[in-house]
Amino acid sequence: MYATVDSIQQELFQNDYIAERGLATAIFLSLKLGKPLFLEGEAGVGKTEIAKVLSRMLQTDLIRLQCYEGLNASSALYEWNYAAQMLHLRLLEASGANRDAMEHELFTRQFLQSRPLLQAIETSQSGHPPVLLIDEIDRADEEFEAFLLELLSDFQVTIPELGTISTDTPPVVIITSNRTREVHDALKRRCLYYWIDYPTFEKELRIVRAKAPEVEPELARQITAFIQEMREMDLFKAPGVAETLDWTAALIALDQRALTLDVITETLGVILKYQDDIDLLTTDALTALNNRAILQAQTESMTG
Repeated sequence: MYATVDSIQQELFQNDYIAERGLATAIFLSLKLGKPLFLEGEAGVGKTEIAKVLSRMLQTDLIRLQCYEGLNASSALYEWNYAAQMLHLRLLEASGANRDAMEHELFTRQFLQSRPLLQAIETSQSGHPPVLLIDEIDRADEEFEAFLLELLSDFQVTIPELGTISTDTPPVVIITSNRTREVHDALKRRCLYYWIDYPTFEKELRIVRAKAPEVEPELARQITAFIQEMREMDLFKAPGVAETLDWTAALIALDQRALTLDVITETLGVILKYQDDIDLLTTDALTALNNRAILQAQTESMTG
């Protein structure tokens, strides 16, 4: 395990994740104290990526639970393989087994299908706990939040037919939220909390260079400046770091060495995902935006 915040920050950087000291401190304390880390922020700012990087740093499995409306405990925890049970039941009937024997054999571990939460508990039992990513908890219902409270407190689950399954070494838990709704305070109180904001120009430029080292230095500055300026607009969905990196990859694929109005117009769909936002960027608006971005890139180049 990592001994200092500096060692966490350095290891994140070596895994191409640029983290400010506050985030590195939150990760360090989460690992040290064994508490879940609740990460909140706009979509595309790198919350999910932290769990992926942590699994590489800790050399352990990443188990991901993608939340959605209507997610319930059985989908997240376990289900019985009813098709296999029915086939086994017919074989037992054909062999002349009595009813008690059939009931006993139907509900055994071989027919239990572990879902992400149970997988995390069972993997932790081996003494090498995984990273459990509970992604976009704000998409799930409040009832599912209530279920998580008990699980995160004890990391055990009781299956009526099999008994209690628990672990003394809980997984490393990362919970993310895009804040499409407020998550209940009771869940947050069980976690360490950190808000990941849009990066500064300097940080985002470092991210672009780390993730796309082949990009032309001037193009990297122009891309970063353009995205930074775009986030100042009144958009329905401002581009996140994920869109910055996608756009960088697209411009590299198009053999671009600098931003031009034509290539920006042709690739807007890489950055923006809503037609209303694209419609706001008329030719005049794009020209003004690009001019400001070029000026900012030149200024940052001189000061950097």
